[in-house]
Amino acid sequence: MKFSELNIDKNILKSLSEMGFTDMTDIQEKTLPVAMKGDDLIAQAMTGSGKTAAFGIPIVQHVEHGKGVQSIVLTPTRELAVQVATEIKKFSKNSHLRTAMVYGGVSIEPQIFELRNAEIVVGTPGRVLDHMQRGTIKLTKIKILVLDEADRMLDMGFIDDIRRIISALPENRQTMLFSATMPDEIVYIAKRYMKNPMRIKTQIHISKHLLKHIYYDVKHDEKLSVLSGLIEKEKPSLAIVFCGTRRMANVVERYLQNAKIEARAIHGGLTQQQRSHVLDGFHRGRPHILVATDVAARGLDIKNVSHIFNFDVPKTAEDYTHRTGRTARFGKTGKAMTILSKEDHEAFRRILRYIEIERGTLNFKPVPVRMHSGNRERGPRRRFGNSWER
Repeated sequence: MKFSELNIDKNILKSLSEMGFTDMTDIQEKTLPVAMKGDDLIAQAMTGSGKTAAFGIPIVQHVEHGKGVQSIVLTPTRELAVQVATEIKKFSKNSHLRTAMVYGGVSIEPQIFELRNAEIVVGTPGRVLDHMQRGTIKLTKIKILVLDEADRMLDMGFIDDIRRIISALPENRQTMLFSATMPDEIVYIAKRYMKNPMRIKTQIHISKHLLKHIYYDVKHDEKLSVLSGLIEKEKPSLAIVFCGTRRMANVVERYLQNAKIEARAIHGGLTQQQRSHVLDGFHRGRPHILVATDVAARGLDIKNVSHIFNFDVPKTAEDYTHRTGRTARFGKTGKAMTILSKEDHEAFRRILRYIEIERGTLNFKPVPVRMHSGNRERGPRRRFGNSWER
């Protein structure tokens, strides 16, 4: 179905055409007719499905220029807030609407200035509350509320912040909720704050012919060597390596750099400026390996990622789906490779109940490398970056 087949304002259609958008994705085709009517909806879709346009186009269609803040989009991370706001600005390019981004980790003063003339706000719950307490954002004219990646916001402990924000909004509004999974808390939000929402579900797992799942079962002290060996063998154009902690992300970053592999880590221990610098470079392909924690990677919308490497096994099948959903997007192929050792078996068995993953065979011999965990280890060793090598 084409965007031109819906009753979309000509200025928005012009913007979509300039962006090269003509045909709708599955989530857009199912949600836009509902959203354009102003009805509440709950949409379940995987990362990279085109959901920003699914709620961004109705926002631009119904918001009026010069009449204050009329729509607010809540996101779990500042990176996603920037990406969503950037897309909405593109949709509204010919509609003369202004979008303000509000998130923590940066000065609040420029945001206060932007809010004075904005019609659309995209932000993280914590910083939105800061503005509410300061009186620098007025939510009395809100027509549309969007909760984007709602499950991630709940995972990050934002449920109370979300409740406080919603309680300040007019009851007569449209609410749209987008989530990859549907935990009980989302059902609660739907019953408590939404009016007869339409439930929409699209494909939440990537087709097998597009995404190949492989795992390698190795000794714990071989994991770093196996990771670098797989990267050298696969030669990914862009890849994300997922680690369970900030410390491990730093260990992996240093090891790969010492192996002459261009890699940079991103996690909550970096400043917003440092995170933005790393992401901007990754978008341009320098570095081509991003080492990330789950929290730092939530909401990242990066095109052309060819490989996902799970250096640390995710705790649940849902987390695995979130990670691997960042490759094989928009019809392209990708690979998800998981490196596990004995202590990962229990968590990995839980994932295998829901996702079929084939066992891979290494065509190179791993080199034992002991990772420093803060505990004293026996035997001869030498310092290797932030790890220990025998």
